[in-house]
Amino acid sequence: MSLPSLERLETEVVACRRCPRLVEWREEVARTKRASYSDQTYWGRPVPGFGDPDAWLLIVGLAPGAHGANRTGRMFTGDRSGDWLYGSLHAAGLASQPSSEARDDGLTMNGVWITAVVRCAPPGNRPSTAERDACLPWLEAEIPLLTSVRVIVTLGGFAWTNTLRLLASLGGVVERPRPKFGHGAETVVDATSSDVISGSELRLLASYHPSQQNTFTGRLTREMLGETWDRARELGLG
Repeated sequence: MSLPSLERLETEVVACRRCPRLVEWREEVARTKRASYSDQTYWGRPVPGFGDPDAWLLIVGLAPGAHGANRTGRMFTGDRSGDWLYGSLHAAGLASQPSSEARDDGLTMNGVWITAVVRCAPPGNRPSTAERDACLPWLEAEIPLLTSVRVIVTLGGFAWTNTLRLLASLGGVVERPRPKFGHGAETVVDATSSDVISGSELRLLASYHPSQQNTFTGRLTREMLGETWDRARELGLG
């Protein structure tokens, strides 16, 4: 897939209907809604990436939340995961405000682009292997367009595994055996032989996903998330 710009990519992503199960689910959620959002119009479509086109830091998540990004149309916006993510990014000086309520709430990113492996909300937050593979070409098209990215932070094991897999398919040389996911895991992808990855290398850094399952149990704390951005800045900006 070859797309000339992030704007064109957004147009293509939003129109995607490749996965019948995901199309049915995202639209069903948009019709039935959650009671607390019954007066709102849900996005109900694939969710494009969001942020600073000149980003040095790329953040990759799993997929949109059913009543978060699937409702608002912006990654990590309108749910508890987004509250944690944008709150921590704001504290680190990487986001203009600490909350993420709606697509048009004025939030901007400073050197950061946020995306996901899968662009439609999956039932139970579990895309199938076929759905993952059908969606990965969007991330494959997005990464070469983000020509200033030097560090990628993956939120959760799904994003870690599939980002490494994708970078290898784009010509990046990934450490063997491929490094296992764990909070704070790091690796370097040598991109010197790649025709599409900008720069000579990418630094990958892993974090637990800021899901309620992780934040409510204390598996991921605000301090841990803040340390992730500190380390990313150290790796990317020296």
